[in-house]
Amino acid sequence: PTHAPTIYKEVKAQSNATMSFSGAIRRTAQRLSSVDWSSPVFKGDHELAAMISGFRAWTAQADAMAEKYSAPPTPVDFASAKKSVRDVALVDALEKMYSSSSPPAQTYEWSADDQASKAEQIEEAKAGLAFTQEMIEDTQKEIAYLRVNKTTRDTYTSDLKEVYPDIADEVETEIEKREWFTDTLGK
Repeated sequence: PTHAPTIYKEVKAQSNATMSFSGAIRRTAQRLSSVDWSSPVFKGDHELAAMISGFRAWTAQADAMAEKYSAPPTPVDFASAKKSVRDVALVDALEKMYSSSSPPAQTYEWSADDQASKAEQIEEAKAGLAFTQEMIEDTQKEIAYLRVNKTTRDTYTSDLKEVYPDIADEVETEIEKREWFTDTLGK
């Protein structure tokens, strides 16, 4: 009777931990289900494709384990063990130990340092994402510029000088300095 509130608190804490874990699994599964894994982004690089495949296998294994361990374990059947084991005294001793022991629940406390480290990694990833988006926009502008200024049979040298002024300056400087073979292999 005096232990009832303590046991209730432990069971409630375990229940809350289980619910928060299952909630986290559900949220992760929802987020992963919205990812288009067949996107060309994931297939362009063999190393990235292998990493994505490994990640998907890991998440599938985590889902299977979460499903497997979501229910409480089944009770140990000592009666059938007594029938199949020759040393019944050993089974009796194990049964006595099993019924008398009540190990404390194992809980994991996420350290503040680890939380700060993960938050920093997330912020770095967000910054990297912003940088990547900026690079994508710049690359798309560059591609559009190159398409407009594509070299054809009708392109003149003056057109190339306008499109590539840095190369034109380098060529003019080499001509002025009479460096005819600067960009050749046999210097």
